[in-house]
Amino acid sequence: MKQNRNIIGADIAKLSIELYCYKTKRSITITNNTKGYNQFVKWIKEQKLSLKNVFVVMEYTGLYNYCFEDFLFKKEISYHITNALHIKMSLGVIRGKSDKLDAIRIAQFGFDKKLVLENSKTTSKTIKRLQMLQSTRDRLVKQRTGLKNAVKEYEHIQIPQKDIILKGQYRVITVMNQQIKKIEQEIEKLITSTESLATNYKLLMSIKGVGPVLATETIIKTRNFTKFTDSRKFACFCGTAPFEHTSGTSVRGKTRVSKLADKNMNKLLTTASFTAIQYNPEMKKYYERRVTSGKSKMSTINIVRNKIIGRMFAVVKRQTPYVEIYQNVA
Repeated sequence: MKQNRNIIGADIAKLSIELYCYKTKRSITITNNTKGYNQFVKWIKEQKLSLKNVFVVMEYTGLYNYCFEDFLFKKEISYHITNALHIKMSLGVIRGKSDKLDAIRIAQFGFDKKLVLENSKTTSKTIKRLQMLQSTRDRLVKQRTGLKNAVKEYEHIQIPQKDIILKGQYRVITVMNQQIKKIEQEIEKLITSTESLATNYKLLMSIKGVGPVLATETIIKTRNFTKFTDSRKFACFCGTAPFEHTSGTSVRGKTRVSKLADKNMNKLLTTASFTAIQYNPEMKKYYERRVTSGKSKMSTINIVRNKIIGRMFAVVKRQTPYVEIYQNVA
């Protein structure tokens, strides 16, 4: 039962993990590898705590979580991974910082929220692999963009194309293009080799505005539509769900979206909304009618983003492709 949980706060770094047990007020530093994980289990038993009642709370730190999360799952030890900002905002004003202090604060957060924190579900190896490929692609694309911008600056001041300054960068861009293409092929191969991923990917791609990058990223972020139960929750995660902004009689602000969101998904959905407005007659007509009537462009774009999210969840739920209906939008 949740009230009997023995909360362990874990502050995870690349090489080490700082652990703090809320009940016994004991802490330990272990290495972030199998040897350290076994030491963690031994430490738990030394405190005469049952592994079944242990509940490890940790921040999401990307790849640094990867092996520890896998170990906890295999040992059937319950754990919860949360956003670092969620912990920070819940603790109020804090002073000082160290690995041990962070582990204590995470344990405090876990204890305060132990009745509402759910066990995190392990991510399948296929989704983890897909996530690594996608993040690698994004990193290369970002680096390639930086190089392309630098090349444009040199070309603008009329540096000859045969100059070593440009020749070297041209070669790097060519190699990057090749590597990005190979990674995209590997992503496609991985998706098509898994029936559930292939089916949902194809369904998402049936929606105008949804391209390969957004479809793949959505599958990753929703864990193939198992992490989020409905489109509204995912919209909150992406930062497209509007919230009321009023207080008493003096504050009467417009509804607004939260800045506490996944910025990459938000950016991809914005790009998708522009594409949908351009190529989907229904969305184009809706956008033009709202803007003509005096509504702001950004609020209209946000509605289009939410429509795209709603359609993605709808086609996956129905397991049928999206069918365009050309009619006036209410």
